[in-house]
Amino acid sequence: MKGYWQKPRETKQVLQDGWLLTGDIAHMDNQGYFYITDRKKDLIKYKDYSVYPREIEDILYEHPKIKLCTVVGKPDAFVGEVPKAYIVLKEDAEVTEKQIKDFVNQKLAPYKAIREVEFRPDLPLSGAGKVLKRQLKDQ
Repeated sequence: MKGYWQKPRETKQVLQDGWLLTGDIAHMDNQGYFYITDRKKDLIKYKDYSVYPREIEDILYEHPKIKLCTVVGKPDAFVGEVPKAYIVLKEDAEVTEKQIKDFVNQKLAPYKAIREVEFRPDLPLSGAGKVLKRQLKDQ
């Protein structure tokens, strides 16, 4: 890639020293395979810990009553950010915030625990069907 069309500032941000900085966070297994695990801009900073929203979302999707969900960092003056889940339930499903927290938080280290759950009828989606986390975070 040579750069973004007529956007030198954006190009300078992503092309550095011959590398394309995608913003993806990945890990490599012992066989040399790479796995995309999250996006850098979505990372939640809780105290000195890094919390990856996708890890929490993967656990949320194990719940049989959840249709759609996402996790974002909610600003907190004391710890930086705390994980907040936005959830769309399946049709006619009922579940409480406490039940969701209990289901998820037992599978996570305490610093990754969901601190708040907001149930919604839908979530903002991009044209590709991805949840628009920035819109939720800005509300």
